[in-house]
Amino acid sequence: MFSKGEIVELLITAYGFGGRGIAKVPIDDSHFVVFVDNTFPGQLVRAKIDVKRKNHAEGKLLEVITRSVDEKVSDFQEISGGPYIYVPPQLQEKVKETATLDTFSRISGSKNIHEKYDGFISSPHHYFYRNKMEYSFSSIEHCVLTGEEKDDAFALGFKRRGTWWKVESLNKPSGLFDEEWESKLITIREFLHKTNLPAWHPPKKEGFFRHIVIRKSFQSNLLLVNLVSSSMGLSKFDRKAFVAFIIAQFGDRIAGIQHTINDNVADRAKMENGETKLLYGKAVIEETINNLRFEISMESFFQTNPLCAELLYKRAIDYLGLDDISSNSVVLDLFCGTGTIAQLIAKRNQSLTIIGVDIVEEAIKDARRNAAINGLHTIQFIPLDVGKFLKEHPDLEGKIAALILDPPRAGIAPKTLQKVINLGAKVIVYISCNPSTQARDASLLIDAGYSIENYSLVDQFPHTGHIESIAKFVKK
Repeated sequence: MFSKGEIVELLITAYGFGGRGIAKVPIDDSHFVVFVDNTFPGQLVRAKIDVKRKNHAEGKLLEVITRSVDEKVSDFQEISGGPYIYVPPQLQEKVKETATLDTFSRISGSKNIHEKYDGFISSPHHYFYRNKMEYSFSSIEHCVLTGEEKDDAFALGFKRRGTWWKVESLNKPSGLFDEEWESKLITIREFLHKTNLPAWHPPKKEGFFRHIVIRKSFQSNLLLVNLVSSSMGLSKFDRKAFVAFIIAQFGDRIAGIQHTINDNVADRAKMENGETKLLYGKAVIEETINNLRFEISMESFFQTNPLCAELLYKRAIDYLGLDDISSNSVVLDLFCGTGTIAQLIAKRNQSLTIIGVDIVEEAIKDARRNAAINGLHTIQFIPLDVGKFLKEHPDLEGKIAALILDPPRAGIAPKTLQKVINLGAKVIVYISCNPSTQARDASLLIDAGYSIENYSLVDQFPHTGHIESIAKFVKK
């Protein structure tokens, strides 16, 4: 039925977990299923077949030909990172909730998950909720209106869906990041274009302007700006004029402006790939979560939707049952990142010994610095792989009152999860950015004698297929 690489038109008739639209193509007395990411029921789409199997295929979305009747087209510009910007938020939440609960129940084997379900936590803001955004330059532009590709252009916005070499310029707000910044991005693009320095040409690996990365503090409404360029033509770039222009546009909203020179051929804005110079102000902004202060640099590991993260953290810590944990007990925060949860636990109960573990050293440095800022001294942050940490500390078995897990999207390696089980903690709270891998791990926890007592969903990323989940496991 289809072959790999074939471009086809499909009618999406159902929504699957993770934002996978489902198309059913009739074959004789049956049908052939095609999954297409980032599509919605009712859409007629053009997709490229990427994976072909006997009973199904997977396609990459190229274009929405006809909108669903449920979509309400607005003034926001649709971008690949927000495919459901025209779907009413309440409808987004409904389909995410249904698909996630069904998937979790099927994979975990927990047939009574609806009985344990604590409900859906909505994002406090459905629009302009992100605190960080990265925009790409390219000399190859895809025109949003005509669909034409233009070489020798000066585009600034987001990569065209399904491509790595061409950019769709952002000409109006996407609805995801700061409205004022994105409204003025077209003016910033015009200013930089007039410098006569070229945008990056991805296939040729040459050019000057590469990325602009922005951090925002919701507490102070301040912006941290990082312009990323190559060194090709650096002597012709007037940094002072760039700083003056940005300040003229945003005034005292600008906390700091940086310039990173990155000659790495990989198309990434990571600051470790180059040399960064502070041109104006400070290199950090401050954010608060549940009255704790956090200094955030451009490269800090921090929740993208901090207002929603407050609700997620509160629910997770409520699940820990701190009031039922005796003084001087040990609580583990595994895959702790910048240690936000560990600090919130310490703030609520300073009699506990808290250990946070994460493999990313920069995240641990951020955690230690922010714990000191908040005057929390009962936490030990360890920069180590979680599995290795547990292997090196068999002495912790039988001594952990409760623990929190917040692993990457891939979930927890089986050997590491077994080490977690061996600790014998009475309560395990598992936060996941991928409920399907959480469900897989839940099956192992259930087999090991744990039961699911509570389960919640949190919509940290409106207008995307992503959803976070929190599960409380109690040892029988």
